[in-house]
Amino acid sequence: MRHILGTALLALFVLTFTAGAKPQTGHRFEKEIAAYEAADKVSAPPQGAVVFTGASGIRLWKTLAQDFPGLTVINRGFGGSQMEDSVFFAERIVIPYRPKAVVIQAGGNDINAGKSPERVMADVQAWVKKVLAALPDVRLVYLGQGPSPARWEQCEKQQKANALVREFIATEKNIAFVDIWAACIGDDGLPRPEFYVADKLHPTEEQYRVRAKLIRHAL
Repeated sequence: MRHILGTALLALFVLTFTAGAKPQTGHRFEKEIAAYEAADKVSAPPQGAVVFTGASGIRLWKTLAQDFPGLTVINRGFGGSQMEDSVFFAERIVIPYRPKAVVIQAGGNDINAGKSPERVMADVQAWVKKVLAALPDVRLVYLGQGPSPARWEQCEKQQKANALVREFIATEKNIAFVDIWAACIGDDGLPRPEFYVADKLHPTEEQYRVRAKLIRHAL
């Protein structure tokens, strides 16, 4: 009897203790997203800012604030992520901020992982639907995939994904597609080496400045 009573009390204690806790998703990026949420509790970002989200091209943008003077920006990139990851976490790192605009760069890791351009486009559609359902007046900007020396063999699939996403965005309101492909290509028809850091994949500050100029126009 004592054993049964003790077990019941322990179960009640566990339920009470965990009732208010946020369940862990088990997602591979849970740690990064939880870190953003913890930082928000310490210092909550302002509402009505411009959220930048997506893969490492966003996460590594260290000059984001100075590249967008006059705008309040929030960086919520998480490196290595794919478009479906941005869909999964939109309710935690985009929608709560009630932003006036959201800039997203994702899709390159998808192609690198073997996903089709059609799958990239479908996930972009899912992300747009999810964000607009919660924020119907928000301005959305999709930063198209750019070329890189490290993934140059994927350029045809990257460009096809860009074309599909651009076609979809053309049918929507208040969404812009930012094409950075041409700006990253040199006179020799190859990615400009000065636009990439040592890994030949991620942008240099010079490329970020070009990105910022194109995005500001879209915003």
